[in-house]
Amino acid sequence: MFDPGKREITQWLVAWSQGDQTALEKLVPLVHRELHRLARFYMRGERAGHTLQTTALVNEAYLKLINTDGMSWHNRAQFYAVAAKMMRHILVDFARARGRLKRGGAVQKISLDKAPAIALEPTDELIAVHEALGALARLDQRQSEIVELRFFGGLTESEVAEVLKISRRTVTTEWNLARSWLLRELRRNSGRNDA
Repeated sequence: MFDPGKREITQWLVAWSQGDQTALEKLVPLVHRELHRLARFYMRGERAGHTLQTTALVNEAYLKLINTDGMSWHNRAQFYAVAAKMMRHILVDFARARGRLKRGGAVQKISLDKAPAIALEPTDELIAVHEALGALARLDQRQSEIVELRFFGGLTESEVAEVLKISRRTVTTEWNLARSWLLRELRRNSGRNDA
C-alpha cells in the first residue's frame, strides 16, 4: 500500500492554504489514517463506553480543520499538531459538558461505596492535564507547545524542531523540563483534590 511522503502532504497543504480546493480533496485520503491514529491515542485514555467514538472525534476535528479560515499551512507536522490540539480541546469540552450533566443535568443516585471509583474518571484526568498545560503556557509558551506537539501530536523531536524552527537539542532540553514541571503540577493539584 502506498504510504504518502511528507513532501506530498506538505505540497497539498500549501496548495490548500493558497485557495486550491481540489488540494483538499487530494489531502483528505492522505491524512485520514494519521488523524485516526491521533484520535485512537486520545480515546485510549477515555473511560470505557465513552459516547464520543474515534470516528466522531476525527470528523469533528476535520470539520474544524477545514473551517480554519486564513490558516497558512507550512508542513504536515504543523497540520498534525493543530489536529491534535483540536482533538484535545474537543475531548476537554466534551468532558466539561459531561461534568455539568453530572452536577445536576442528569442526576443519578449512587451509593457511597461507588463514589470513589466515579470521582476520578479519565475525563477528569484529561481536564487536569489540560489545565496544567494551560498553566505551563502562561509560564513558558514554547515548552507548552513542545508538550502539545510531542505528547498530543505524536511528533518526533526533529519534527517539533522543524515546526517551531528551533534546534532539536533545544526541543530535548525543554521537553524534559516541561515534563518534570507538568508532573509536579499534576501531583500538587492531585494532592490538593485529595485533601
